Amino acid sequence: MNYVVSYDISNDKRRKQLSDILEGYGIRVNYSLFEININEIKLKNLLLKIYEIIDEKEDSVRFYHICKSCENKSFEMCKRVGIFEKRFSNFFL
Repeated sequence: MNYVVSYDISNDKRRKQLSDILEGYGIRVNYSLFEININEIKLKNLLLKIYEIIDEKEDSVRFYHICKSCENKSFEMCKRVGIFEKRFSNFFL
């Protein structure tokens, strides 16, 4: 399963802990945005780790599921290779 994970963490220590964890599961595509490809068991494990770190009153972590149908419609405008390998330039070919 593919997810885009975004976060807004106010505390520097918690933000660093979260980004370190997410780097073990996926690719950082922006400062507070990751793409991850993960199975259900690993996802549950990840969610437990995140839950232990964040403060639900102050922090926000969002998971956007990218279905197979939507994955083929996703693209990016850069040279980096990531989960979404389709490139914007492909639309002009």
